[in-house]
Amino acid sequence: MKSRLKKRIALWSTVVFMLGALATHGQPTKVPKDEIWDKIERYFVPPEQFKQELGEYRSPLNFYDGRVVKTKEDWEERRTEIREKWHDMMGEWPDIIEDQTLNILDSIQKEGYTQYTVTFKWLPNEETTGYLLVPETKGKKPAVVTVFYEPETATGAGKPHRDFALQLTKRGFVTLSIGTKETSANRTYSLYYPSIDNATVQPLSMLAYAGANAWEALAKYPEVDETRIGIMGHSYGGKWAMFASALYDKYACGVWSDPGIVFDETKGSGVNYWEPWYLGYYPPPWKNTWQKTGMRADAKGLYPKLIEEGYDLHELHALMAPRPFLVSGGSSDPLERWIPLNHTIAVNKLLGFENRAAMTNRVAHSPDNTSNEQAFLFFDYFLKR
Repeated sequence: MKSRLKKRIALWSTVVFMLGALATHGQPTKVPKDEIWDKIERYFVPPEQFKQELGEYRSPLNFYDGRVVKTKEDWEERRTEIREKWHDMMGEWPDIIEDQTLNILDSIQKEGYTQYTVTFKWLPNEETTGYLLVPETKGKKPAVVTVFYEPETATGAGKPHRDFALQLTKRGFVTLSIGTKETSANRTYSLYYPSIDNATVQPLSMLAYAGANAWEALAKYPEVDETRIGIMGHSYGGKWAMFASALYDKYACGVWSDPGIVFDETKGSGVNYWEPWYLGYYPPPWKNTWQKTGMRADAKGLYPKLIEEGYDLHELHALMAPRPFLVSGGSSDPLERWIPLNHTIAVNKLLGFENRAAMTNRVAHSPDNTSNEQAFLFFDYFLKR
């Protein structure tokens, strides 16, 4: 009798498992928004020791001439001032390439999604090749652009825990994975316009420009809801994602994985904005790159001017308001990064918003399963309906 009962229980358990598998095959699990919020709410709250702490950062709520921002209208004027100042310092972008589509070269059918090899114009004089991952779900979908040294890693063909595009597609997002494959191979790493010998825009700003064109190309894809497109990257890609989302308003949100969200020369090569492929451009040949800590004594380009004149990246964070962003912090962005983030919280408060700047923290620079799940839940909450 007991043996027969055990067989029935085992059989029923198998049926339940199979029905569950059939119900979710190719379909992301749907979780109520309030349940997601319960999991991520704490990431928007600074720890007690950093609440209200603003440090020595120059307030984004003060105009460069010292006037104080008091109203939403004042902020719009100040926001324009910040954008124009940084573009003036980094170099003006060419016109955004709005009239374009993703050109599909080939496709591979995978479990629950299709991976397309695509091209689009990311610079006025240059196309790039990336990967478009489209889940089998019907209707308009949220989407995320992923950025890195090359586009393969985010699709699952690289280091562990960096397969952002693949994991997000499994959760129901259309993803576009792009990267600087050619320049990373030759160790110049970035994008140079109009040429590497005579760049008129700081390379990190040019990466942001390419990210803006990636938004334009992805937004034209028929299955994408253009109002629900985010961007994500790690380290080098985190810098790229931060600048692209801050400088291009059409991104609905961003996740920046341990980029070094402010200048900090104590944090080693992970926060190396002085390098010529970021904000320290000068014509090659380049010497003494990848210095572990501290700005090089012979640093050139814009970076020394930014440091000398008191500019920092918290001003760009403030351009996100009221759009939400998450800093997935590691060794480059420890807990004290709440100090610069408090400035963006203050801007959002003036605008009548809360819970728009978030941070998670881990010890290591590399992402892991926990930090990725936190980031993906952030996208679930702010981009899914």
